[in-house]
Amino acid sequence: MRRYTHLVNQIDSFLSQEVKKRGFSRVILGLSGGLDSAVVALLARRVFADDLICVMMPSHHSSSSSLSDAQLLCKEFDLRCITASIEPMLRYFEEQNPDANLQRVGNFSARLRMATLYDLSAKYDALVLGTSNKSELLLGYTTLYGDLASAINPIGSLYKSEIFELARYLGVSKSIINKPPSADLYEGQSDEGDLGYSYDKLDAVLRSYIDEALSRDELISCGYEAELVEFVQKRVITNRFKSQLPLVATFGGE
Repeated sequence: MRRYTHLVNQIDSFLSQEVKKRGFSRVILGLSGGLDSAVVALLARRVFADDLICVMMPSHHSSSSSLSDAQLLCKEFDLRCITASIEPMLRYFEEQNPDANLQRVGNFSARLRMATLYDLSAKYDALVLGTSNKSELLLGYTTLYGDLASAINPIGSLYKSEIFELARYLGVSKSIINKPPSADLYEGQSDEGDLGYSYDKLDAVLRSYIDEALSRDELISCGYEAELVEFVQKRVITNRFKSQLPLVATFGGE
């Protein structure tokens, strides 16, 4: 746990310096009732106290446990929280697009939430904090201009498996830690169900592939399943654009 004491102190400094550098004293984030947003909320609470605003943005697809877990976290740690439902906007989208599949509904939900969050950031003069972890960012398991959007991200260098450990250190409730990770974009949705592998397995390959720069053959020789290795490599490569600024064409003189 000594590592996490040092890590939390580093994140404290990062948040304090980077928010101040951007001319803000208040921060805002979307609180889903999931692990990542709970961790970021508690980290931000340490630095900003009542200048942290948590926003719950439920829809008719949200699970009751997500809302109750978010509410319990706010009560336990005295977090300032407001609710801004995206349900009316999402219902209109679904009525106008009856052919929309779950991916479209999920992506639209994520973008509605971020649009709502940025509107509230303007209302409260607060900087938007990101809640995506390193595993999600590398695998592209994020929605461009949705949950991927933020001004600064305090946990983007931490794998999902590290977020679980950090959550325990911070005292996040077991109901949040123990439930299957989910973006809660539609009924029955789960991260590991979408990805097809557990975060433990994915993180193990990601660490070897990204941090140790092992090749495909080296990864397989380490005992990783070939199918899993190929899945991870393909997702990392094809989704790399999500973490980059839009490419701007440049032209030379005549």
